Amino acid sequence: MTRRPRRLVAALLLAVVLAGCGAAPAGPQEWHGGRIFLATGNTTGVYYQLGGGYADVISQHLPGYEARAEPTGASVENINRLAGGDMEVAFSLADTAADAVAGRGAFDGQAQPVRALARIYSNYTHVIVRADGKIATFRQLRGKRVSTGSPKSGTDIIAGRLLTAAGIDPDRGIQRLNLSLPETVKRMRAGSVDAMFFSGGLPTPGIKDLLVGAPGRFRLLPIADLIEPLAARYGTVYTTASLPREVYGTPADTPTITVSNVILVRADMPDQLAYDLTRLLFAYQGELIKVHPEAANFTRESASGTDPIPLHPGAARYFRNG
Repeated sequence: MTRRPRRLVAALLLAVVLAGCGAAPAGPQEWHGGRIFLATGNTTGVYYQLGGGYADVISQHLPGYEARAEPTGASVENINRLAGGDMEVAFSLADTAADAVAGRGAFDGQAQPVRALARIYSNYTHVIVRADGKIATFRQLRGKRVSTGSPKSGTDIIAGRLLTAAGIDPDRGIQRLNLSLPETVKRMRAGSVDAMFFSGGLPTPGIKDLLVGAPGRFRLLPIADLIEPLAARYGTVYTTASLPREVYGTPADTPTITVSNVILVRADMPDQLAYDLTRLLFAYQGELIKVHPEAANFTRESASGTDPIPLHPGAARYFRNG
């Protein structure tokens, strides 16, 4: 991308000019030129919808700033772009964010300079198979053509962990395909993919299109029994819940694995800006709910619980003082 290098050069030139004039350092409203880019996810996922609503709230209610949601490959890409300065705000699964803070997993031993604004709704892990594919249990995915989501996305990570927990090598035990959600849905319909993973809020538009648009052709697999091996290795970051039947019109509730989502910023974001961005989540939560119902599934009390991802000091001040 060329947009951000031009912004950085302009900011550096401005800083040099101001320094020569003896001007004060740029305040929060001059941070990154008043532009805020939000790293979200696939265009048919909840991150992108909710991120677009959040961007609108920022643009309308935070003087001096204009925000825009950007489609991405989700969690790992989002954190890399956030840490690299290409994005100001990023949506991520909590397990991926925890890896980033600790410098493990996809982050190659390098802790990333990210902090949380809030813990928001939980993602439900969708494992969907073709009804005619004779896959009745999770372990019968062995040898099948399986999309584990966009490369290094949060979905890709949890898919690999679930397969390992079931005793299936994620790279050799299946025919692993790293496809975006729109491409996965397309290939599931065409019959060239046997099964798919997606970690998302309820409902995820792309998943709803697949399941509701072709009743009886696809079904969800129950996977909650994998929580014990997951918890043994990764602790309490994963939990279980039932995916309600009414969400996608399935015959019954589906027991599955869940993980929280977090909104992240860089550690060097000005405290006042982090405070304001956190405040807007709650001051205009009603507007976000109109964009997607998952925006109703967090409160000030729940949102502050981001451990092991540290809260940004500005966000912590909001939760402490309002």
